Amino acid sequence: MKKNLSVCLCGMLWSVAGASAAETVYVTADRMIDPAAGRVIENPALIITDGVITQAGAAQNLPAPEGARPVALDGKTLLPGLIDMHVHLTSDATKGGGYSGFAFQKERAVVWAVINAERTLMAGFTTVRDIGSERYEMLAVRDAVNEGEIPGPRIYVAGPPIGIVGGHCSDNTYLPPEYEATGEGVATGPWEMRAKVRQNIKYGVDFIKTCSTGGVFSKGTLLGAPQGTVEELRAIVDEAHMRGLKVASHAHGNIGIKNAITAGVDTIEHASYLDDEAIRMAKREGVYFSMDIYNTEYTLAEGEKNGVLQESIDKERQVGGVQRESFTKAVKAGAKVVFGTDAAIFPHGDNAKQFSRMVRFGMNEMQAIQAATSLAAEALDKEGSLGCVSAECSADLIAVTGDPLTDISVLETVDFVMREGVVYKEERAD
Repeated sequence: MKKNLSVCLCGMLWSVAGASAAETVYVTADRMIDPAAGRVIENPALIITDGVITQAGAAQNLPAPEGARPVALDGKTLLPGLIDMHVHLTSDATKGGGYSGFAFQKERAVVWAVINAERTLMAGFTTVRDIGSERYEMLAVRDAVNEGEIPGPRIYVAGPPIGIVGGHCSDNTYLPPEYEATGEGVATGPWEMRAKVRQNIKYGVDFIKTCSTGGVFSKGTLLGAPQGTVEELRAIVDEAHMRGLKVASHAHGNIGIKNAITAGVDTIEHASYLDDEAIRMAKREGVYFSMDIYNTEYTLAEGEKNGVLQESIDKERQVGGVQRESFTKAVKAGAKVVFGTDAAIFPHGDNAKQFSRMVRFGMNEMQAIQAATSLAAEALDKEGSLGCVSAECSADLIAVTGDPLTDISVLETVDFVMREGVVYKEERAD
């Protein structure tokens, strides 16, 4: 069947020319999933004004206002726009693996970020956390999206991660000593850590990223080895929280996970080696786990071809199965597990492939959708604004063919994308 696709340029022109005029839009569909309420509404209707949902309900009880522009999503299931809590838009999975990254100018990262932002939006992800880049380039990409210059999701930016000398995420661990290559976020001791937090805040980041263990894609770091002392981590958290910013900590190993929770971080990224005590600590302190349980498949299948070091492939093989077991354990225990993919390890735009793994390893379909909508919004302190389809929520909407509550994989093919009332993608039969 022939398809008609409204491209993102249309959405950009619309956003500049019309969205500011407080246009009223009337959206209907066959059904709507309301993850905040955990329910399905048949034959729903939404009234949207100036990018915000003003009324929501069943179409039979909510007629179209006079003069409203209709958006009829016949045969579709409507949902809130999806949220990915862990992406790296400046990286491309097919380029720059291992030492091959040194073949590219640093400025290419900005080009990749612009391309990846559009791919992510078109895949139905209307909000992301960009959880660490080498420099401050993502601030410019975020601002360009916000000002309608390029298409993309709403982006929360961490900027350069803060951590120890020789550590995962903070330092350059590939080059030998004669290059004297040091990462932007390297610090030693609590006061230097505070200074780096202040520097990131000075330049306009939205949250702070640190690393409390080694990682897969850094040379010479151990997954289970803790990084930084509790005092250093506390300094990062204290400085960030004083300024109203949350802190995310990359942590695979149990000691590093517990150190980060003890220090007061808000989210644990990866959370691969979880024991019962770590899960209890997270539940007690209200810490969210963001667990990337899809990307191991891509790394093991494509990593060598993409230039990933054998050391990293070996570490991925070591951690992938354990992380999935920890995911199952955390879900069973009632921990708060949000949707985070580590997109960049696999190609951007394939983020939704993780949903089926989340269902396979312990969540039901509604829980998986909530992890990428209402629960993720809660973790961002945007509850009632993002990840929802009720009055006063941002008009971030997607639609798919089929029912994600019976087949979660339909979220891998999104037919309709709206962000803040602007349609960026609409695919339908002519």
